[in-house]
Amino acid sequence: MGYRDVKFNRDSKFLVTGGAGFIGSNLCEALLDMGYSVRCLDNFSTGKRENIESFLDNEKFELIEGDIRDFDTCMRACEGMDYVSHQAAWGSVPRSIEMPLLYEDINIGGTINMMEAARQQKVKRFVYASSSSVYGDEPNLPKREDRVGKVLSPYALTKKTDEEYGRLYTELYGLETIGFRYFNVFGRRQDPNGAYAAVIPRFIKALLNGEAPTINGDGKQSRDFTYIDNVIEANIKGMAAPKEAAGQAYNIAYGGRVYLIDLYNKLCEILGVDTEPKYGPGRAGDIKHSNADISKARELLGYAPDYSFDDGIRLAIDWYKENL
Repeated sequence: MGYRDVKFNRDSKFLVTGGAGFIGSNLCEALLDMGYSVRCLDNFSTGKRENIESFLDNEKFELIEGDIRDFDTCMRACEGMDYVSHQAAWGSVPRSIEMPLLYEDINIGGTINMMEAARQQKVKRFVYASSSSVYGDEPNLPKREDRVGKVLSPYALTKKTDEEYGRLYTELYGLETIGFRYFNVFGRRQDPNGAYAAVIPRFIKALLNGEAPTINGDGKQSRDFTYIDNVIEANIKGMAAPKEAAGQAYNIAYGGRVYLIDLYNKLCEILGVDTEPKYGPGRAGDIKHSNADISKARELLGYAPDYSFDDGIRLAIDWYKENL
């Protein structure tokens, strides 16, 4: 594990917002395994209690059930914390197109609440989730942090706005912020259910149940699928990175490129099934191709992802076989 040699003061305290969610619960688990005190803030709108159930008896774990849209809750959550990893957000490009006001409220309003609370409570470092969706219609591959296009969805706009606030909070107020443009994260605890489920868990669940999943579009769109443990490494290294790294956003991916139809065929091969997929219309707001240049994160954060797509997909399938 590339992050286990990262050292903080033994009495360091970490707040993970959205700590009962997919990424947040895995981060809580990693920090607890490293021996640190962890506080989780979640309102369970998308997070799940079962994701954190095994931590509740740990004396170093604390749960605050609350909403980032409430500033007093954010202040209480940040009190006494050294580091904040802000993962609380609503995901899904299609859902954001249906509910733009809600996305503005949670992803922008909630994030500013958290940054301001972290500033007032004198938090040392504030890392937060951004998204590869900020690249919008910028056509060049691989995606580089200094080249972004016109955003294609309210979700992408909320993340782009969060990055601007992150920059301002570093430049104006001295709060050290670091943003992560996640590229299609997958792995254990990612929810396979619902209309807005991510593609990998949705496909795996359907194939395990003997059903034919639907590919949106022609299957020729490509993604830089990124295994969860790479994202955990980025968060931990981001909290420990030198001060000069602050005020910026970084691509967090493996640096690969997998076409959706190839992903589907790979899943069929590993699962030993021969199921023809269905095809549906493409999704509004989706980026056609996604592949990350991760050299900036390597250089400034020491990010060195251990898990390729092939490594991660086998681990993910094993988890879903046991937990679905």
